[in-house]
Amino acid sequence: MNTSASTFANLESLRGHDLGRRTVAYSETDAILYALCVGAAPDDLPIVYERDLHVLPTFALGKGLWAVEAAGALDVYDRLRTLHAAQTLEVHDRLPRSGTLDMRAHVTDVWDKGSAAMVDIVVECAEVTATYSIFVPGAGGWGGQRGPSSPTADTAETTRTDHFSIDAGLPALYRLTGDLHPVHIDPEVSAAYGFDRPILHGLCTLGIAARTIAAAADAQPWELTGLRARFAAPVLPGTTLTVSAGATDAGVDFSAATGTATVLKGGHARF
Repeated sequence: MNTSASTFANLESLRGHDLGRRTVAYSETDAILYALCVGAAPDDLPIVYERDLHVLPTFALGKGLWAVEAAGALDVYDRLRTLHAAQTLEVHDRLPRSGTLDMRAHVTDVWDKGSAAMVDIVVECAEVTATYSIFVPGAGGWGGQRGPSSPTADTAETTRTDHFSIDAGLPALYRLTGDLHPVHIDPEVSAAYGFDRPILHGLCTLGIAARTIAAAADAQPWELTGLRARFAAPVLPGTTLTVSAGATDAGVDFSAATGTATVLKGGHARF
C-alpha cells in the first residue's frame, strides 16, 4: 500500500463519505448462536431458547460490519493491515427476535494520530447507533486533527470479577455470526499482523464483557442501553479472559484482561 502524502490526503477525504444503506436479515437461530459464542450457558434460557427469546444488543454490532468492509473496499487504505481500535453502541430500541435491520452508514471522522490514522465509521438504524473506530498503521503524519481524548473510565471500585475460558475453536465459531476478517482464521494473515496464531474477534471479547457485567448493575444483559470500550490488546485462544466491573451512579465501569495484559480499556456500560 502506498503511504505517500497523496495517500494521506485521500484518507482524510473519507470524512463524511456516505457508505450507503443495507437491510440485514437474521433469524432467532442467529441470535442464539451469537449468545452462545459470547458465553451464554445452556440454562440462560432468555437468550438461548426461542420460547421467550431476548436478543443481546451487542448482536447488532456484527450486523453493522458491512460498513467497515465498504470503507475498506474504497482502496484508500489496506483493510488487511487495519485494527479495530474502539467501539461504541447506543441502543434506541430492543432488537426484534428475528427480522431485518435497515442500516445506513457513513465515515464521520478521520484523525491523524501521528504514526497512524483513525477512521470512525457510524452505522445507524432504528434500534441502534454504532461507531467503529478503525486504526490504520503508518497512515498518519499529514497534519490533520488528532481527535478527542478517550473518555476516562475504569475508575469504579471492582465489585464483580468473572473468568471466561477462550476455547481454541471460539474464533472459528464466532465467524459464523458474520465477522469474517481472515486474521481470526488464517495463520498466514495473523502472522502478518505479528500474532502467533489467529486471534479472537474484538467484538466477541466485548460481547462476553457486556453480557457478564450486567450483573454488576443488577440488570439483565439484554437491558443494555449504552456501551463503549477500547481494544487494547489481542485475545489469543487458549487463554482465560478476566472481566472486572464496578457499578457507579452513571452505569458500570469495566475492563478485561488475559493474564497481565489488559485487552479492554475504558469500558463503560449503561443498563
